[in-house]
Amino acid sequence: MLNNKKIKFSTIDIGAIIFIAGAIFLFLSRTGNVLDYKWNWAAIPSYFFYLDDITDKFKANILAIGFATTIKLSIWATILGFFLGILSGIMGAKGSFEQRFISRIYVEAIRNIPSLVLVIIFYYFVSSQFLDTLNIDTWIRNTTDPIQKIIGFLFTGPAQINSFISAVAALGIYEGAYVSEIVRGGIISIPKGQWEASMSVGLTRKKTFFIIILPQTLRKIAFPLAGQFISTIKDSAIVSVISIQELTFQGMELMAATFLTFEIWITISFLYFILSFSLSSSIAFLEKKYALK
Repeated sequence: MLNNKKIKFSTIDIGAIIFIAGAIFLFLSRTGNVLDYKWNWAAIPSYFFYLDDITDKFKANILAIGFATTIKLSIWATILGFFLGILSGIMGAKGSFEQRFISRIYVEAIRNIPSLVLVIIFYYFVSSQFLDTLNIDTWIRNTTDPIQKIIGFLFTGPAQINSFISAVAALGIYEGAYVSEIVRGGIISIPKGQWEASMSVGLTRKKTFFIIILPQTLRKIAFPLAGQFISTIKDSAIVSVISIQELTFQGMELMAATFLTFEIWITISFLYFILSFSLSSSIAFLEKKYALK
């Protein structure tokens, strides 16, 4: 059966549409007339993929590589951030005095330091003093070709591996501080009666936490944690300052080489929007479908 329900627009909706359309028209008018800017959207697709004359196959170009690097950075930083955040959140909610103190210091210190400063600190002080001594890049270069391809697919090539690891560490530690507060709040929100009922049937405090409390906590905070992943994607743009070849860095390099300023940054903004919006829409759908009653 067809749904004949009509979509109604309020005065605010109509006003917003007119405002956005006017802003777009004004932007295009000023770039074309005032700045005498020559648009060249036809060149953008070739910066995603190009046809290799030697192999006669399509290969990823600078924007596609940057987009893939952004996704890899976000995934690994999220994994690290979730691990640190869950550990710190548990310590902050149910740990000893010393553990709660350590958790509080970590959260307050990281949340009150700009993420850009944290990235620079890790790159110039941690990476240069620690990662370089491990010779990870040399080890990768000396491995077999299949292993190098796997590492390149999951992380990056040997030339960028130290910077990549330092960027993941900085982003993971930064996001972990926010995850910690989400986890701590989720644990505290569980009613004390859950503890009392579990311990009354013979469960120890440790078993009560891991069998009864923690599963309920993870269910309650699942969607806020997923939202934090979206935040990590957007925060990943700051690692461009240490020459990580993610989307923003590749955009700056491409803009300097081609002078297609507006086309490139509009494209990059659109890519970030598509990635973030698709994830947020999926999270909103799942949250609505599986919301706690």
